[in-house]
Amino acid sequence: MKAHILATVAASALLGACATTPGGEIETMANANTAVANIPQGTGYFASDSTLPFHAPDFSKISEDDYIPAFEQGMAIHKAEIDAIINNPEAPTFSNTIVALEKSGRMLGRVATVFFALTGSNTTDRLDEINTEISPKLTAHSDSITLNPELFARVKAVYDNRAAMAMTREDAKLLEDTYEGMVHAGALLTDAQRARVKEINSELSEITTEFGQEARAAMADQPVIFDTREELAGLSESDIKSAADFATEKGHPGKYAIALQNTTQQPLLPNMTNRAAREKLFMASYHRADGTTDIDTRPLVAKIAALRAEKASLFGEPDWATYAMWDRMAEKPATALGFMERMVPALAATQRREAAMLDEAIKADGGNFEVKPWDWYRYANKVKAARYDLDEDAMTEYFQLDKVLEDGVFYAANKLYGLSFERRTDLPVYHPDVWTYTVFDRDGSELGIFYFDPFQRPSKRGGAWMSNFVDQSKLWNTKPVIYNVLNIPKAPAGEVQLVSFDNVNTMFHEFGHALHGFFANQTYPSLSGTAVARDFVEYPSQVNEVWATYPEVLSNYAKHYRTGEPIPSEMITKIEAAAKFNQGYDFGETVEAALLDMKWAALSKEQAEAINTPAKVTEFERKSLEELGLEIDLVPPRYRSTYFNHIFSGPAGYSAGYYSYLWTEMLDRDSRKWFMENGGLTRANGDHYRETVLSTGGTMDYFEMFRNFAGRDPDVTPMLEARGLVPGDEAADSEVSDGALPADTAG
Repeated sequence: MKAHILATVAASALLGACATTPGGEIETMANANTAVANIPQGTGYFASDSTLPFHAPDFSKISEDDYIPAFEQGMAIHKAEIDAIINNPEAPTFSNTIVALEKSGRMLGRVATVFFALTGSNTTDRLDEINTEISPKLTAHSDSITLNPELFARVKAVYDNRAAMAMTREDAKLLEDTYEGMVHAGALLTDAQRARVKEINSELSEITTEFGQEARAAMADQPVIFDTREELAGLSESDIKSAADFATEKGHPGKYAIALQNTTQQPLLPNMTNRAAREKLFMASYHRADGTTDIDTRPLVAKIAALRAEKASLFGEPDWATYAMWDRMAEKPATALGFMERMVPALAATQRREAAMLDEAIKADGGNFEVKPWDWYRYANKVKAARYDLDEDAMTEYFQLDKVLEDGVFYAANKLYGLSFERRTDLPVYHPDVWTYTVFDRDGSELGIFYFDPFQRPSKRGGAWMSNFVDQSKLWNTKPVIYNVLNIPKAPAGEVQLVSFDNVNTMFHEFGHALHGFFANQTYPSLSGTAVARDFVEYPSQVNEVWATYPEVLSNYAKHYRTGEPIPSEMITKIEAAAKFNQGYDFGETVEAALLDMKWAALSKEQAEAINTPAKVTEFERKSLEELGLEIDLVPPRYRSTYFNHIFSGPAGYSAGYYSYLWTEMLDRDSRKWFMENGGLTRANGDHYRETVLSTGGTMDYFEMFRNFAGRDPDVTPMLEARGLVPGDEAADSEVSDGALPADTAG
């Protein structure tokens, strides 16, 4: 997902928030008088807008040699633009300071947008080298702007005069975010404190970049090697052939190789009948990057935690979580922790009950062992199949990739919002597997461009995400160019591309993010679309998942790839009935990861500095998880610290924010209830949701936004019901019976 865009123009440029249009540099400095002449002009591809439709990147004209010169020119131009704002002899105004900031850094935004898209989805050794070289320079450049006292003086002058100014709501939000973003960056610190913050930011940029590269290498470059075909018993012929081909590619002809996925659990484990092979695959995943092989990210984790805690202390905050959550919907660590911890008793009881159930299934299957993590899904699937008569492999035969996208995801968007889509082949793409579409709005006008990049490959980091190549902005009269990236294993050549139901959900989820970007209706790009709080951004995407199993949508796309027969209604009934099954693991691993994230983020400076060896990192992780009271040996966290990219890789991202997936699930489940109570898949409902949520970007308070949609504050009860964690369910516990939010979050 696109990283949350801080409301400072420096961060916006670095994260690709500023869209592009000809003449921007001259217009930006219109009030700077003679200073305009001192702004250098860029050269090369990124010096001006793409001439393709919607200014989409022309990958046929971009080479790896373009990036370093473009970054350097972009930073130089941006610095000159900032100097022109500072040196403007006119008194600071909203136009000549705040809007001028918003307009600056556009060449830098162009190159950063493309470069960081590729390092995530189709990187190379050279791109990784450039990333290592340029990331600390970009951080230093950003700091030179956000921590510039002369620039802050002008921003503060406008901010202090805001009561006397006539502004739109969006103007006021831009001013507030710009001022508060600079304060959060360190504008009110002493000179010595600002200098140390710059040093910390530079170190963090280098170390988190290294962490991301090492974590990816531990996943992509260290597959699990099996010597015999018998070890892979239970896998499909296609999977076994892919493993043989991959082993040959990796220099192990005659053997079999399985690439690790980003999560602790691995998707092939349930089908593997050889228990020793299951354990081997799981343990390779669980121990990746922890020194078991030649990759060990634990020293990086320790250093990142210590630097973040030190930075928070410079701002007078007790820990990184308190510092990082300044702009979140939940606002305070205690709110997020309380929200999660109240689920733990029922979740722990569910884990113990489900483990006992699986032990019984193992005995019934002739096994003489107790369930372990590498066994869990194999036997959970057996129990689920017996209890709900649900055949996962048979279900997959109804989910053909192109039909899920065009007859499912796009169909739902048409019914709800009136959108239509046209496949196109004229746009250059960064990989041959990428598909492109023009998106048309309800009135038939062109809304934007959509890129779809579905398949797993070694050059792509794990997971799935959405971001923009171009943001919607009335300031620049630009429309969104959006991409979705997934990691679906690619079928062998000549075979029909089928996908699991999990991947179906992921497709709907990521397109929910895309809708949030397509429906953006903002003037300023730093407030546009998905530029919202970390604990709000996943909400629209999760809501969109509900349509994956909505009968009208499902019957339109879920058809057997051989016969064309629609998926049987009883299979869908079983899917829905099975949704609450296995929550001890499905929900538990996510809660554990979110709480582990908070444990790292809640360290004081002294506590973090004491975790100064790889062994202490492992010890802290273990102790933190044990304190939760969950069955962590049976249900490890979705990500261990050593490969927890969300919180330790690149910009701060989901650090002190992984709870967001749970927080936004609360908003999601409550919203699903609203949709179903008001008629489900209708244009009226879609248009209402578009107007109140999807089109508002980061322009208002998030509780207010939710009230505008639902007519009330959010309620946690529908989420607990969906997870089977309320009184009346087997997993019920009295401590989760109250559906009200914690007192300090309401309103």
